Amino acid sequence: MSIKHWPAGERPREKLLRHGAAQLSDAELLAIFLRTGLSGCSAVDLARQLLNEFGSLRELLAADLQQFCTHKGLGPAKYAQLQAVLEMSRRHLSESLSRGDAITSPQHTRRFLTSQLRDQVHEQFGCMFLDNRHRLIQWQVLFHGTIDGAAVYPRVVVEKALSCRAAALIIAHNHPSGVSEPSAADRAITTRLRDALALVDIRLLDHFIVGDGEPVSMAEMGMV
Repeated sequence: MSIKHWPAGERPREKLLRHGAAQLSDAELLAIFLRTGLSGCSAVDLARQLLNEFGSLRELLAADLQQFCTHKGLGPAKYAQLQAVLEMSRRHLSESLSRGDAITSPQHTRRFLTSQLRDQVHEQFGCMFLDNRHRLIQWQVLFHGTIDGAAVYPRVVVEKALSCRAAALIIAHNHPSGVSEPSAADRAITTRLRDALALVDIRLLDHFIVGDGEPVSMAEMGMV
């Protein structure tokens, strides 16, 4: 049966408008994005099928163009639309931590860093440059690595911090493996950066590791 023939309270779009997006299942949210199904298959049925094929909503969102387009009902146009939605989401979170906002919520910081780093295929290392009131000056990815790691140079971090007139930093990088546990190399570079920044009176507040779950705070683990 076509979704338009469903009771109004069960149609994903109407359900979202009445109760909010948080009340919808992954399949219902995906169905709204797909808009239409296939012959004999509603948009919700197609969404459930796609989630089963990909394994999860996250895996679908992280698929590249070739992987995405091998599935029935998906093509380059839908891929472009999806990438636009994801980028708008990232920019929304970026604007919510815009220049001049104080970093007061660890959870807000975690959400922001997750949106920037979690689904990157290769390792990336970025810095949140803060003023003396811990207001965000700038977020920037400084180093791009391979899936095995990124080369991080303290001199580059210090030079950028000085050019931004930063008083403090929060650094972060992703583990493409999905495991958020800090490695020996993570601990070593944290110590090197903390000591290098201290020479120019800039504080290193935290180092977040972004994996599959919640980003891990090395400061909370006593490693900063």
